Amino acid sequence: MSSKLDKKVNNLPDKPGVYFFKDNHGEIIYVGKAGSLKRRVKSYFARAGDRKTEALVAEADDLETRETPSVLEALILEAEFIKKLKPKYNVKDKDDKSFIYVGITKEDYPKPILIRGHELDAKRFALSAVFGPFTSASTLREALKILRGIFPWSECRPNQGRPCFYYGIKKCPGVCIQKISKKDYQKNIFGLKLFFSGKKTQIIKNLEREMKEASKSHEFERAADNRNRIYALNHIHDISLIKKDDYADYKNYNIQKYNVMGRIEGYDISNISQKLAVGSMIVFEEGSPKKSEYKKFRIKQTEAGDVPMLHEILARRFKNNWPRPDIILIDGGEAQVNVAEKVLKANKLNIPVIGIAKGISRKNDRFVFDYKNQELKRIIKTFENLFKQTRDEAHRFAIGYHRSLRKIKRIDKKE
Repeated sequence: MSSKLDKKVNNLPDKPGVYFFKDNHGEIIYVGKAGSLKRRVKSYFARAGDRKTEALVAEADDLETRETPSVLEALILEAEFIKKLKPKYNVKDKDDKSFIYVGITKEDYPKPILIRGHELDAKRFALSAVFGPFTSASTLREALKILRGIFPWSECRPNQGRPCFYYGIKKCPGVCIQKISKKDYQKNIFGLKLFFSGKKTQIIKNLEREMKEASKSHEFERAADNRNRIYALNHIHDISLIKKDDYADYKNYNIQKYNVMGRIEGYDISNISQKLAVGSMIVFEEGSPKKSEYKKFRIKQTEAGDVPMLHEILARRFKNNWPRPDIILIDGGEAQVNVAEKVLKANKLNIPVIGIAKGISRKNDRFVFDYKNQELKRIIKTFENLFKQTRDEAHRFAIGYHRSLRKIKRIDKKE
């Protein structure tokens, strides 16, 4: 590695973005995206790779990077530069037919579809726009899942008389039950096209203008919808795009003791004045919720407080022959972590326990764990968002169960 390249590699930010390897003539020979520029680029030089990677590293003489607000935007920027520059190590052993593209269909209610390069020419006549090339179909599918939450689109039959599944989870704007006009639906698709064109700033400006207009005309629901979209665009939750790549990079240059992409179990307690106290156990595998493994606990000892309640649900959990977790995540501080470790010790289990103590309005979260464990500390720093997402899901599931019991109790009283 040249001294110039070495200096740049060691001063990279721990932020998402796009990186460009250059040869000794200054020509860009490879473009890549990263959840962490620092971890991703370092991984090239920390291990032996395949022949193509080794050839790239041997030829690389310089480096440039461009930070992005999110990995999702890095994904789109990477595709833009691959299309524009066609760097030799991006297209080596590939042609346009091997890449993946996003096409927007031509119809009354358009939608994005994934298209293989070899299908593109045959389908282009039925598309109003094409974006790409992208290198991974699975990553692109995850990206579309995120974007559908911001710019919902329809895959259902218009005016079918009953709401589709995606309408219930706010991923369809209601084409199925005539809840949205063609004009407003087209605005969603236009926003999606702008995002794939790298024009997020323009989208936000458009939404801010529409929000002000809606407020002036007392259309408060539309104003709130635009406000929520602006927030979503400024706080894109794209952990699903980075978890596997970052985990692989982390393993490449760290001694990996803990399987973060294995089974993480998250726990929380929900009660009001110790009434109808319940507990939740949620499971993440491969960095994503595995809802088929979720468990609800109706707590029996309701007079003792949150810590003994947590002890109860953990003791009950480990009496069952369920899959062993790789990491346990607790919504709580030192007392909750200590009681979890006590239950594990009683069951002769050695599983790392991480707590997240609540700050004011959950804005100042503090991780609680064995601070002498430097490897666990690095894991938490690297996968902070994943652990917070696990905590939030455990909290949501516990509150949902508690509310359902309160609702049943109110109905029983009325009867």
